[in-house]
Amino acid sequence: MDDLRNEFLQAKKMLDDFISGKDNFELIAAAGKMMVNSLQSGGKIICCGNGGSMCDAMHFAQELTGKYRDDRAPVAAISISDPSYITCTANDYGYDRIFSRFIEAAGNKGDILLAISTSGSSASILLAAQSAREKEMKVISLTGKDGGKLSGLSDIEIRAPLSIYADRVQELHIKIIHSLVFYIEKNL
Repeated sequence: MDDLRNEFLQAKKMLDDFISGKDNFELIAAAGKMMVNSLQSGGKIICCGNGGSMCDAMHFAQELTGKYRDDRAPVAAISISDPSYITCTANDYGYDRIFSRFIEAAGNKGDILLAISTSGSSASILLAAQSAREKEMKVISLTGKDGGKLSGLSDIEIRAPLSIYADRVQELHIKIIHSLVFYIEKNL
């Protein structure tokens, strides 16, 4: 039982560390504003991640295209997560290109890329961010550890406090995702 309780205490500490962070809420608000501005100008949000971060990207997109809390018009958000697309692209171009190739096809100037990487170092996410920048899209990233190379490719980076475990970072990422959706719903 103590081990289970400690899991929750570790998660609480990470959340407390994030809450006490100097600029974290300003970064979330700035990211939300950037997303709202893009959507109001006819843009869309494309999101991607690997493993659990892909699940988070899918969750973000479905909260916007479906419903979060309030009944409202659907919001243009796409998660790069179609298994047939991913396996086709990985087979033909290599796994590292699965997200960047989609950005090349569907990304437009003024769109937003929400790139989710607990390490900030996943090659597939880095290439997606580079492709987004080439398309003159804005890049918002959710990262962990030291932000990795993704930090330098991001217009806004929201970084989870240092943790040796990716699951702790993902737990915080889902709260940030819900906060972004909340911001979009209230301001769109």
